[in-house]
Amino acid sequence: MKTQQAIKTANSDWEYTRNEDVKNPLVLIFGDRNLLEKEDIYEEVRRMYPNGDLVFGSTSGEILSTNVHENTITLTAIEFERTSFEIVSRNVSDFSNIQEMGKSITQEFDKKGLQHLFVVSDGSFVNGSGLIKGLENANDFNASITGGLCGDGARFEKTLASYNENPKQGEVIAVGFYGSDLEVSYANYGGWTPFGPERIITKSEGNVLYEIDGKPALDLYKKYLGDKAEQLPQAALLYPLTVQDKPGSEPLVRTILTIDEEKNSMVLAGDAPVNSKVQLMMSTVDDIAQGAAKAASMAMKKRKKNPELALLVSCVGRKLVMDQRTEEEIEEVAEVIGPDATIAGFYSYGEMSPFTDSNQCQLHNQTMTLTLLSE
Repeated sequence: MKTQQAIKTANSDWEYTRNEDVKNPLVLIFGDRNLLEKEDIYEEVRRMYPNGDLVFGSTSGEILSTNVHENTITLTAIEFERTSFEIVSRNVSDFSNIQEMGKSITQEFDKKGLQHLFVVSDGSFVNGSGLIKGLENANDFNASITGGLCGDGARFEKTLASYNENPKQGEVIAVGFYGSDLEVSYANYGGWTPFGPERIITKSEGNVLYEIDGKPALDLYKKYLGDKAEQLPQAALLYPLTVQDKPGSEPLVRTILTIDEEKNSMVLAGDAPVNSKVQLMMSTVDDIAQGAAKAASMAMKKRKKNPELALLVSCVGRKLVMDQRTEEEIEEVAEVIGPDATIAGFYSYGEMSPFTDSNQCQLHNQTMTLTLLSE
């Protein structure tokens, strides 16, 4: 496996930070939404990689090596030696529901030999839980899935993604990897601690949360936030919800993406089923950094080879808590996975990954999610 990496700001040329020779690469381009909206961005990268497969995604921060950037565009070009890949993209506006779109994506792949899907999804219109259900619902689909929902800083205005065209809203791109020589491992971990009373979701529809304990969810949430309620929805990133839909099941963390004052409701990044137990969460800088290290240790646990490529998707809420110390969680990951891996990724509005020792993908929030690959 060979890789190139480069970065640019609004008024600069591309600066290569890693420059191995690649000819027909998979190119992952992660960047600030405002920069990806420039009309010439696709043609600019296409000139650099005339034979490349170009996947774009907007972010809430770009990860390149052990550095975290803002207001930049980063790219990682990957040339596999014994691994092939296929790419399928769809737009949510072309389907009546998100599960139908997810299923249509995986139906396009040749299931024979398909090892893994890495997904870059719109983060504004897409219910991540529904997308995953649709992806895994196609006949004979047994591959693992990781990836993330695109971000837009802490603005929550719109997100962009695309495959071989200018980035746009509503896109979901899946990269399917094939080959017996490919080793893929993955893990996720948060580092958040529940606090306050445990409550019950009494009214919700998919990822829209209306009532907790029979009371308007937004009113209850504002009560806990106090003065910080004026900063919603951004303030909600500091206090996510843990949701347990069945007794004994692994709790999932949910971030509030948008609020509806008129309906007193909150739109979450993933589903929050009725009768689920729900509780507020909080964290510290040290807990988040340690959570990233734990995720890396879990992803490395059963590997046969050291990873050559590490794709990191971490939540924007973690970045807001870490602030000036954000790079510490990337450094923790790098120390665990070793010096041979090219590290790339982004800060997201939601992370996709199975739990350890499982092949069933889940939509997470507030986690560090790793996908480690080697040939």
